[in-house]
Amino acid sequence: MNAIAQLSAGIAALIMLAVFPFEAFLIDRPWVQWFLGIEPHGIENVHLWSFCIGARNALAGVGTLIGLGMVRSGDTSTGTTVVVVSCLYMLIASLFMGVADALGYWRPRGGSIRGTVGASVLPAVALIAIAA
Repeated sequence: MNAIAQLSAGIAALIMLAVFPFEAFLIDRPWVQWFLGIEPHGIENVHLWSFCIGARNALAGVGTLIGLGMVRSGDTSTGTTVVVVSCLYMLIASLFMGVADALGYWRPRGGSIRGTVGASVLPAVALIAIAA
């Protein structure tokens, strides 16, 4: 796995881990709602889902870092597989954010664009670099 793939996958993983506490524990804070691009109305009704999404994203981040550690320690084939699966999860999950927005589930509508692009670029770069 080349350096571009490792770097983009690693940064994507660190971003997922950094956003986890916002989604899981701090979703009721106005500055977190602004950062995530969500409306504060009814936030108590979605905290369960935001906690679960945060936890899944953290697991994808941890999985990616474990895969990168395996690659760096010499288990290239298995480590690359773990990184690919983790990056595919990050990419597909971020694209579903955009689909949810297009279906009108995101409030305000169009609010997912920044997050969808931000969450999909680095995993996509890593996957392309791995495939190349």
